[in-house]
Amino acid sequence: MTATQIILLIAGYFGVLILISYFTGKASGNDAFFKGNKQSPWYIVAFGMIGASLSGVTFISVPGWIETSQFSYMQVVLGYIVGYLVIGTVLLPLYYKLNLTSIYTYLEDRFGNYSYKTGASFFLISRVIGASFRLFLVANVLQIILFDELGVAFWQTVTITVLLIWLYTFKSGIKTIVWTDTLQTLFMLIAVGVAIYFVSDALGLNGSNVLGFVLDSDLSKTFFFDDFKSGNYFWKQFLSGAFIAIVMTGLDQDMMQKNLTCKTLKDAQKNMFWFTIVLTIVNFIFLSLGLLLTVYAQQNGIDAHKDDLFPILAKNHLSVGVFAFFLLGLIAAAYSSADSALTSLTTSFSIDILDIEKKHTPEKQVQIRKRIHVIISLVLILVIVAFKYLIKDASVISKLFKFAGYTYGPLLGLYAFGLFTKWKVKDKLVPIVAISSVLLSILINYSSQIYAYFLEDSKLECTTSLWKCAEEYAKLNFYVVGFEILIINGLLTFIGLILIRRQ
Repeated sequence: MTATQIILLIAGYFGVLILISYFTGKASGNDAFFKGNKQSPWYIVAFGMIGASLSGVTFISVPGWIETSQFSYMQVVLGYIVGYLVIGTVLLPLYYKLNLTSIYTYLEDRFGNYSYKTGASFFLISRVIGASFRLFLVANVLQIILFDELGVAFWQTVTITVLLIWLYTFKSGIKTIVWTDTLQTLFMLIAVGVAIYFVSDALGLNGSNVLGFVLDSDLSKTFFFDDFKSGNYFWKQFLSGAFIAIVMTGLDQDMMQKNLTCKTLKDAQKNMFWFTIVLTIVNFIFLSLGLLLTVYAQQNGIDAHKDDLFPILAKNHLSVGVFAFFLLGLIAAAYSSADSALTSLTTSFSIDILDIEKKHTPEKQVQIRKRIHVIISLVLILVIVAFKYLIKDASVISKLFKFAGYTYGPLLGLYAFGLFTKWKVKDKLVPIVAISSVLLSILINYSSQIYAYFLEDSKLECTTSLWKCAEEYAKLNFYVVGFEILIINGLLTFIGLILIRRQ
């Protein structure tokens, strides 16, 4: 595809989104922006949440996961099912009972203002970094395939990207996003289907034997029970998946804000039920695509790995049609996550940090919300540009989940303590407990990997028998902390809250 064709594709795509924004944005008050007037059909929310959950990270990183980790990611996905069950049966009834706009208001009712601000602050940090991770990945791909050729700097690419999101969300927020996410999810799934079709055809497969090829391949090994010290050990990834789902969906204002736009609790629960089924299938499809792409690259001697696998093959080795759909799917996946992140960050900062519903008239609330929307957009731009210089290697999805373990852990501990105990806490000490838990978790994680880092950075020629013995011993006896750092962090927060409970 030429640069002109790519620009026309992107322009046409955003033209459709802005058109949707026009029709859904006639009511521009805060009730529409924050709650969608509680009129969203549950099936529209469920389908749109697929794209928001997957994002550009999944679109790029999950296919690139296969070469080194096979289908081990499905162990995490199976854990999601348990997590979504908890959300549907425990958290959603709580949120609807309290009629919340921001889910972190619960912490104020349960513990006090300091706990409330702590929970909201950790969400803001988590979502700013998480949304920036996702947008960075997409902006980087667009930079490589288009904007470098046009002489556009990376910071300009990022600015244009965020500006386009702001353009179709600034008026009606979540009310618009419920519908744009549905369209973007559809585009993303079509793109994956087209890619599977053409790669399968290039490998000499037809529709009837693609599944058999995937299942018979050594790369589709899913369950790993042999080494509990390994990062891909089944129970570590399964339990991590369950808790990742609880915190990154159930304790996340971004994802829950969509659920809370449904008319009733029953509708929201139906949404969560069908969302779980479809998301599980879609993740398996993404992994299957990754397997086919990996085999294709190996058979043709193509040097493409990890997050570069899908983009390189789509651009340089498959048809123009595949590349067009790749771009469409990538942009759809990225923006379906980023637009809701921008809206939820605006919602949380306005309500949780600035208390606009308590302190200002409705007219003033709208003015403040619009200013915060602009400020959050600028923050995202700055963080994404910073990532350009900080992220050098490894799969972005792995980095995202590990970071989530640090920032969502205190939320997990706070909500678990609130739901499963009746104790009160010394509210002013809660921020100290939360920050201490994060620092301890970082220490535990890096202590578990210090041997690996030492080996990687060592310049010594390790030839002595003593060194060899030490090396083999460490390999056999070293426990590497994976995504379960989230559980550890939440447990540390829970224990800290016990220590500061009020008698």
